[in-house]
Amino acid sequence: MSRSRRITIIAGTLLFVSAAASVLLLRRIDHSREAATLQNVLYISSPKTLKHLSLGYQGLLADIYWTRAVQYFGGQQHAAAAQHYELLAPLLEITTALDPKLTVAYEFGANFLAPAPPNGAGEPKKAIELEKYGIENNPDDWHLYYNLGFIYYLELRKYTEAADAFARGSQVPNAHPFLKILAAQMARRGGDAETARMLWSATYQTTKDHDVRANAAAHLRALRVDHDVAELQKAVSIFYNQTGRWPSSFSELESAGLIRGRPIDPLGRPYQLQPDGSVEVANPDDLPFIQSGLPLGYIPPKLPKFLPSD
Repeated sequence: MSRSRRITIIAGTLLFVSAAASVLLLRRIDHSREAATLQNVLYISSPKTLKHLSLGYQGLLADIYWTRAVQYFGGQQHAAAAQHYELLAPLLEITTALDPKLTVAYEFGANFLAPAPPNGAGEPKKAIELEKYGIENNPDDWHLYYNLGFIYYLELRKYTEAADAFARGSQVPNAHPFLKILAAQMARRGGDAETARMLWSATYQTTKDHDVRANAAAHLRALRVDHDVAELQKAVSIFYNQTGRWPSSFSELESAGLIRGRPIDPLGRPYQLQPDGSVEVANPDDLPFIQSGLPLGYIPPKLPKFLPSD
């Protein structure tokens, strides 16, 4: 075999091997590209640096990073063990730093961050930070206050903070009137009856919606009942400690100087004093939302739509 013939065969063999290796390499790259793309997206993790590199196209770059965040969250959520979302918070931080007015990133981003895995990253505190940053840069968007309130409520059970978020949101121009209702409900759940009463009163006085007004009135009646029953139970306990027996009527309490007159509920009906000293309302069906004064074993009826339960 001639020398030139051998060189041709060797070169051809090397070319074939190289081509085969290239195919295998490309397949490997394609296989890992989806995971690698999102992992490599944070090679530049500084929003400040990215702003300088964007050459004025910060909005466009923010849209790209927001898309990356959605892809990353969706990809992780559909993974076999969706328990880790390490890149989610940094992606959202970069997105909103590049474009603080991109409200969709706050609204949906916080919903990605707050829930526990596998439905979310399980980072409600970071979700709160994100929403607060959104409110700082978009103070007239009531949706952000709404989302913040629900994170406090659903994820952390911090009713006072939830009430504050809803209340602040209700003061934003064109805010949905239901934020006032949510604020009052959260205040009551947090045990702050006076704040709840103030918020329901403000709702009743300022709303023009008939159903919202009826809702507020019902809650105000319920707050009064809860207060009345608590005060009456205190008087009953004092009487028992003084006499060693339960009072047989409210008249005995009045004679003992513990109450004034016959106590009546907000609908004008007398409260009922039971033999065991407990105080009940005459007709609990007419007083939705009350938490005190209910007969033992009482099951409330289903409320109409304009009186949503707590």
